[in-house]
Amino acid sequence: MVQRGLLLVNSKILQVRNQILYLTFFDATSIYDQTAIVLPVGNKRMQLVNAIVLLSVFISSLSSPVIASESVWHRETESYSGILNITVYRSPSCSCCGGWMEHLKRHGFQVKDIKAIDMEAIKQKYNLPKELTSCHTALIDGYVIEGHVPADDIKRLLKEKPQLTGLSVPQMPVGTPGMEVGNKKEPFAVISFKKNGEFKVFKEYRSY
Repeated sequence: MVQRGLLLVNSKILQVRNQILYLTFFDATSIYDQTAIVLPVGNKRMQLVNAIVLLSVFISSLSSPVIASESVWHRETESYSGILNITVYRSPSCSCCGGWMEHLKRHGFQVKDIKAIDMEAIKQKYNLPKELTSCHTALIDGYVIEGHVPADDIKRLLKEKPQLTGLSVPQMPVGTPGMEVGNKKEPFAVISFKKNGEFKVFKEYRSY
């Protein structure tokens, strides 16, 4: 598989056989990966020009998928060296929760994963407003973290230590950590909330 869109045209490789022109090029990192562009034989000069154009288009088309595979959530924007032990309650059948926990681990959190059958009871226990609920509920340093909250926002919360109950990303917006689907990214907000029911925007993500 071509890595990072870097190709090296490694050989001749123009062959005319059985009225077909083959242009073969190889991956810069592996001679075992190869791709062939097949063109009908005609004017050889035009064939070569067409082949070069197609090769350029092919190389350009490789750049987008490679960039898309690098998750924006891998980057760290908050430095934090305090408590990183977090307990996550989730449904046994929830796969996106696993993706979010992997995101936390990548940022240095030590995750205790607890599979709970009655998630509704857990949310009620920690006084989560219904409009702020999501799939999983986590606890860290006295704060409640609900849903797919980015790791850097949790770090900021732990550094600033505001008088809050916790943070939430309501529902499950596509594009949030653990909810990545290709290049699709929905705008979302991280909401801070208090025991008295007051809540406000902690951080908003429109383009990320």
